[in-house]
Amino acid sequence: MPTARAISTAVLLSTATLLASSLTACAPTARDGDRHGDTGGATTDAQALSNLREQSPTWRDCPAPAPVQGGGEAPGALPDGTRWQCATLRTPLDWKNPSDESMDLALIRARSSGGPDERIGSLLFNFGGPGGSGVATLPGLAPDYEKLRTRYDLVSFDPRGVGNSRGVRCLDAGLPDEDDIDNTPDDGDDETDALVRFNRETAAACEKHSGDVLPYVGTTQAAQDMDLVREVLGDDRLHYFGISYGTELGGVYAHLFPGRVGRAVLDGVVDPTHDLMEEALAQAGGFQLAFDHFATWCARQGCALGNDAEGILDLTVGLEAALDDTPLTTPDGGELDGDALVDAISGALYRQDYWPALRVGLEAAADHNGEVLHDLAEALGQHGRGGDPDDGGSDDADDAKSNEDDAFRAITCDDSSARYTVADVRSRLEDFLEASPLFGPGLAWSALSCDGWPVPGAAPHPEVSAPGAPPVLLVGNTGDPATPYEGAARMAERLGEKVGVELTYEGEGHGAYDSGNACVQDTVNAYLLNGTLPKPGTVCEAEPLPEGK
Repeated sequence: MPTARAISTAVLLSTATLLASSLTACAPTARDGDRHGDTGGATTDAQALSNLREQSPTWRDCPAPAPVQGGGEAPGALPDGTRWQCATLRTPLDWKNPSDESMDLALIRARSSGGPDERIGSLLFNFGGPGGSGVATLPGLAPDYEKLRTRYDLVSFDPRGVGNSRGVRCLDAGLPDEDDIDNTPDDGDDETDALVRFNRETAAACEKHSGDVLPYVGTTQAAQDMDLVREVLGDDRLHYFGISYGTELGGVYAHLFPGRVGRAVLDGVVDPTHDLMEEALAQAGGFQLAFDHFATWCARQGCALGNDAEGILDLTVGLEAALDDTPLTTPDGGELDGDALVDAISGALYRQDYWPALRVGLEAAADHNGEVLHDLAEALGQHGRGGDPDDGGSDDADDAKSNEDDAFRAITCDDSSARYTVADVRSRLEDFLEASPLFGPGLAWSALSCDGWPVPGAAPHPEVSAPGAPPVLLVGNTGDPATPYEGAARMAERLGEKVGVELTYEGEGHGAYDSGNACVQDTVNAYLLNGTLPKPGTVCEAEPLPEGK
């Protein structure tokens, strides 16, 4: 089941000591508002940072995404003929010891379509996950941001531990019993023991294959990477567009570098006050709210699932339980079990225009045909995976080879200090069931995903306070299943007075800008292109799905 910055759950992190701002390449008086950490007095560190900040990446035409990025074809030119360019940026493996080992960060950009007098700088994107490849994702979503390209170079990257940026690798072909794991164990201790064993064996596999990078893939170090990207690209301030988990990354950047924040938009805002269990519980309620909205729409359409939302929920919960015991087979040899059913539903709730397909799939499954929902889960990249359906995924067969799941687990567990036990989960199961009988159990048990992780987590939740930073536009969606609407207000509160500026979208799906809503897009574009913020209390309303669709 998907979640905001994750899907085995939700998500994470901590405050780190900043070395960069106090060393030679960036003296304390150089940039107003920066936070300064311990210099350590290391000349070698100062020289290493100076060299990193003076590097000039070599930009070339982009190749096809590597399998670890999700695979697929090389990105084609944009309509005006602009070609995508890719490069690598050298960054410290450990920002606390920048003179030690370095690593390469994969970058992609499309140059601005405007003239030199119109160009503001670079606009850096993170599309969420965590674990999605920005290099593979940005070209496919670029049409949504074509207006922004009139004044910005569009830039994204594979965060550390993701894709071609020293991608974490755990399981080559899965554990022997992976397909037998029940993510909502309800049949005694055997199923629970199997889930615990799977999580611990996965953690051991991550340490075996990627133990050298695991301690350094957390969000704080990724935020420091973003500041290096900003400086190397020649921008005095970081102009940023973060979606889902990308809002957490943006909040952490603002905390570390409040004086370097440029025009920043956070869409689908993560609640920075939650630990992993609290976030999972909030998401259970968020997905249930979204399903209730879908079910109400479905009943109005006269679907065969029931006459009202309550009846449709009861039927679906019963169907999930039945499939847990006796999965439906599909013509291609696959099967639709209870976990796959919930995967398909949760993935379809990320966008309202998936609702008609979800209706058809549920009606077919209720009639003992699991093929539609099985295919829907596969198409949305949800079955057996973590992360957002549109966060760096690919419909290509190579998607199964990407490291998105492994990176998601690694970043989540590096960020969060929580290490929940079976007893912890069982003590909260009633709360999760009350929040959602359909989504609650899976989200509750996903809290075990960091059990046995070999690296201590950073903190219960991220630190995003950024007093003195310029305004940051926060876009909250009232129907968002993965990052419930309340998160935007809490992010605004934590960022600090006069920093967080809220825009409300009364709609469905995860996030708001790429819903296509003209009000949201015009408001966000006005800020990024012209610096014009919306008035307090601004609300954008969604267009309903056409009747009969």
